[in-house]
Amino acid sequence: MNNKIRHSGIIDSVGEGIVKVRILQTSACAACKVASHCNAAESKVKVVDVVTTDAGHWTVGQTVMVSAARNVISHAMLLAFALPLVLMVVTLLAVMSLTGNEGKAGLASVAVLVPYFLAVWLFRDRIGRRISFSIDD
Repeated sequence: MNNKIRHSGIIDSVGEGIVKVRILQTSACAACKVASHCNAAESKVKVVDVVTTDAGHWTVGQTVMVSAARNVISHAMLLAFALPLVLMVVTLLAVMSLTGNEGKAGLASVAVLVPYFLAVWLFRDRIGRRISFSIDD
C-alpha cells in the first residue's frame, strides 16, 4: 500500500533552502466534461513550501512531484479541524451547563478558537517541521 500522497506541480520560485511549488488541487469531478456547467466541480491553485538542502538542484518552471506522508496529512487535519471542533463542543457544553445561556455558550465556543489558533501560529515553526512536503526525484 502506498504510504504517500502525491501531487504534480510546477516550481514557482527557488530560494535559499526553500522551493515554492504550485499545485492544482482538483475535486473528483473537475475532470468531467460538463464540469464547467456544474457548481460542484472546483479546482484551486495552492503553493506549498518544500524545505530542502539542495534547492539549487531545482529550476523555476520545472515540473516536479510533491509528496507528503499520510500520517503527516492526518496530523494536519487533526490540528486544523478535529481539535478545534472538539474544543468548541466542549466549551459550548461547559458554558451552557454552567450558565444556561445559549448566547454566552455560543460566543464562548467561538471565542475559544482565538487562543487556539494563536497558539498554532506561535508554534508554526515546530508544526512546520512535523508537517512538511518533499520533492520526489
